[in-house]
Amino acid sequence: MRNRCLLGVAALLVCGVCVPDSRESEQHTADPASAQRATGSATERAAPLPVTDEALDAELAALPRLTAFVLAQHGRVLREHYGAGRTFERPVNIKSASKGVLNALTGIALQRGDLRSLDARIDEYLTEPFAEFAADDPRRAITVRHLLTMSSGLRSTSIHHYGAWVSSADWIRYALRQEMVHAPGERMVYSTGDTHLLAAVLTEATGMSLRTFAQRHLFDELGVEIGGWDRDPQGYHFGGNNMALSPRALLALGRLYLDDGRHAGRQMLPPGWVEQSWTPRFLNSSYNLRHDYGWLWWHTRLTGYSTWFAWGYGGQFLFVLPALDAVVVMLGDPDARTRGDNNRVYSVMERTIVPYLQARHRSIAGPDT
Repeated sequence: MRNRCLLGVAALLVCGVCVPDSRESEQHTADPASAQRATGSATERAAPLPVTDEALDAELAALPRLTAFVLAQHGRVLREHYGAGRTFERPVNIKSASKGVLNALTGIALQRGDLRSLDARIDEYLTEPFAEFAADDPRRAITVRHLLTMSSGLRSTSIHHYGAWVSSADWIRYALRQEMVHAPGERMVYSTGDTHLLAAVLTEATGMSLRTFAQRHLFDELGVEIGGWDRDPQGYHFGGNNMALSPRALLALGRLYLDDGRHAGRQMLPPGWVEQSWTPRFLNSSYNLRHDYGWLWWHTRLTGYSTWFAWGYGGQFLFVLPALDAVVVMLGDPDARTRGDNNRVYSVMERTIVPYLQARHRSIAGPDT
């Protein structure tokens, strides 16, 4: 049974995703500890101390900007909390957490044959914007695979460059005209310009708007609806930002990945797609040195458990913990922010939420799991 209790709070705000004053950085050089974390090496896990429902609720109440929380394990919702007019069904702007959706749409387009290959060059699909570049221009080496890891080599359009980019008359051309600061595939540099280029590629490859494609081939199957979704001046839906989804939709998406791309007996994502998406490609990809990056999904370890997550400005989180068969949805308000809020989320996950899940997983699976 769902326990929905209104929290008289505003919203949890994380730093570093998709807005001009965010602080997400490029990746840093990997160190041995991060490599061990990324490859999922065994970690000793002590038996957790008991965490009651009341203790969990108290921890959530201490997060001053949290507005929606859904905790699910073994296919069942265990806890829910909502505030500021949020509900299980109401779509809200999930900001850059929508990059996780873009991962799914890329996999579906590949499985359907709309995309020839992940190694297809994007100038195959964006012929008009690329017309201004010479045949030997390094931009022509950018592939779909590079966009999945935000390693196009183009200067970022995020962080301090975001405002100028989204104020431009043509977002695709503006992104492509950025200086090549690395060779494609060499380095992950956080840039929503890369994911917007991917959205345009998918639009051209499928022959329909990305919203139509997403609703028809992903969300209809999951039984949920997209809310609003911004578009650029040319009409392309914003790749990797400003999509509205409900907590229910995010829970369904997390469950799809937890079930290796299967839903209701149907393989919606290509076989092996989740494993490939959840293989760290770049280590230490943010300032706090705890995040690695796969294909548009972030990775860390929480209390020893490998955790993959979609992350959006303003406190939009979708955590998936495969070893605990669990999905955690945490949503906030992009209009509110204080420094350190994202680290408070990770702290609560490690101190309370993961032990809460761990104890309930052990009670079902047995003490040796």
